[in-house]
Amino acid sequence: MTVIPVVPAHPGLPIVGSDERFPVRRAYCVGRNYGDHAREMGANPDREPPFFFSKPTDAVYALDEGLPLDGLGPGRVPYPPLTSELHHEVELVVAIGVGGKDISADTALEHVWGYALGFDLTRRDAQAVAKRMRRPWDLAKGFDASGPSSAIVPASQIGHPATGRIYLEVNGELRQQGDLADQIWSVPEVIAALSRTITLTAGDLIFTGTPAGIAALAHGDIVTAGIDGVVTTSFIVD
Repeated sequence: MTVIPVVPAHPGLPIVGSDERFPVRRAYCVGRNYGDHAREMGANPDREPPFFFSKPTDAVYALDEGLPLDGLGPGRVPYPPLTSELHHEVELVVAIGVGGKDISADTALEHVWGYALGFDLTRRDAQAVAKRMRRPWDLAKGFDASGPSSAIVPASQIGHPATGRIYLEVNGELRQQGDLADQIWSVPEVIAALSRTITLTAGDLIFTGTPAGIAALAHGDIVTAGIDGVVTTSFIVD
């Protein structure tokens, strides 16, 4: 008799002010969506067409609840193996509530359910090797616990933030700071571009890029980050 393994369902992300949860289906990330970050990466800061990569769904988890499969407590992020350059990238995350394809930028915000603060954690040394050898970035960007996130704030509570400071501090030292208005491609433009490539569905998340100041994290570092008027969160690197 063949026994089919039971795969645990993704618990989704908590919702601010509610006992309900937002179901997470897929997670996409926009590369180099802030000019200052593009420059620090040695890339063109102009409005070239946006490009995307993805993280596994189970790489995204709620920081205030911890990582259930590893038994890691709330507010903790595990330092991944096979890297000595774990870099932080703080980002506005868009939670899609209404799916669609070939969405226009003019109507894109009608598809947004809410927003969160997420981290595109990166094995920078592994990414550099992949770039040099012209290999995929998957294991540099999509490793276990590489997308920790705050709870989701409904757009019905805060609207659709297009401006506002986004920042990250490590051990009280400011590392990253920018403004949502500095994005090369706005949230509506990002949604429109992505929907021309894939069909968006309720439950999809889009990490919208990070400002300059990315740097390495070490065991025991305390990270505090936020987007003014949206949400703040923090974690310890375990």
